Amino acid sequence: MSAAQSKSQVITFGCRLNSYESEVILGHAEKAGLENAIIFNSCAVTAEAVRGVRQAIRKTRRENPAARIIVTGCAAQIDPDMFANMLEVDLVLGNAEKLEARSFTPAIALGNERVRVNDIMSVRETAGHMVSARENSFEGRVRAFVQIQNGCDHRCTFCIIPYGRGPSRSVAAGSVVSEIRGLVAEGYREVVLTGVDITSYGADLPGTPSLGNLATRILKLVPELPRLRISSIDPVEADPVLMRLIAEEERLMPHLHLSLQAGDDMILKRMKRRHLRADAIAFCQEALRLRPDMIFGADLIAGFPTETDDMFENSLRLVDECGLTWLHVFPFSPRAGTPAARMPQTDRATGKARAERLRAKGTEQVHAHLERTLGTAQTILMENGGIGRTRQFTPVRVMDPRALPGSLIEVALTGHDGKSLEGRLAA
Repeated sequence: MSAAQSKSQVITFGCRLNSYESEVILGHAEKAGLENAIIFNSCAVTAEAVRGVRQAIRKTRRENPAARIIVTGCAAQIDPDMFANMLEVDLVLGNAEKLEARSFTPAIALGNERVRVNDIMSVRETAGHMVSARENSFEGRVRAFVQIQNGCDHRCTFCIIPYGRGPSRSVAAGSVVSEIRGLVAEGYREVVLTGVDITSYGADLPGTPSLGNLATRILKLVPELPRLRISSIDPVEADPVLMRLIAEEERLMPHLHLSLQAGDDMILKRMKRRHLRADAIAFCQEALRLRPDMIFGADLIAGFPTETDDMFENSLRLVDECGLTWLHVFPFSPRAGTPAARMPQTDRATGKARAERLRAKGTEQVHAHLERTLGTAQTILMENGGIGRTRQFTPVRVMDPRALPGSLIEVALTGHDGKSLEGRLAA
């Protein structure tokens, strides 16, 4: 790494929450004056994700022999010794420690200690690392991710993440509103509420406010915020206030990403999910009744242990029955320490083949959505590189010098390439 590249950087893997927390990490490193450090904020959602982190660390060390390599995130929290035993790694930080400013001071970041990872299950605080608007960078973005919750109290049989994130804990509404107000003052036009299990928001706070209560408060107290989005939710835990907002509040975007995972009741029970197939379908039907322009994304796992062909077909049919568009598909990957890893496994090749069928179905759904959208005019929030997003988060390419990043513009949608729309500024 040359002198011109000596500034510390963060390489992010995984979820939106990690993206948010990477901004916190980078802010701490810059304030501490930490230079020539490369910080990996890792993901542990699948075994493949962990392997990807390890490969990236080795590649980075080869290309940057003098850099200080620090590894943190869920994979580091769950298996710190694995990373500490890598010769390429200088320091391993836990998920709580990565959000502490002192972790990036020279005394710790450049010291001899190899591992700073405490018991994540003992962590009860979330809001202390909230990024203020003035400190926040989100470089090159027109939307900001705001953490409202961390951790998870559920124990889905396939999921290792609660052991990386700890118990569910919420950020007080006042802190969330204050941060969003500051972000809007800095010019951000869209905010995405994010967390590990955001429909559990508020259960640990006085008065147990719900996610819907929080969203209502944000929209009321920050009237200058044009767009509010909600990240992945558990549909069975969507509260009545949130459903009312879906029906009545135009500034709440008509795009929900659902944590569904499967469409077969026996598999859902073996996953220890909190909903059945009929619950998912009923939620989507109700959300569409309240908001006819609503678009759904969903997480789906193919090849879960004991999944038969008929069980998989139920998941495939769920895409149509729920009207899903944006699919995030995983072939099942056993995680050591989870109950699903001890169940009778589905053949790996079968799982991959089923995942491909789900992805192909998702491609069809996206194509149909793009076709339905052609000929309409929509308000687009422009990003960088001539790309913007509709209210449903559909990407739109607008090649016009007037389409500046951060602008909300009316665009006539004239074509698509199967993945994104093409448009021109409406007359």
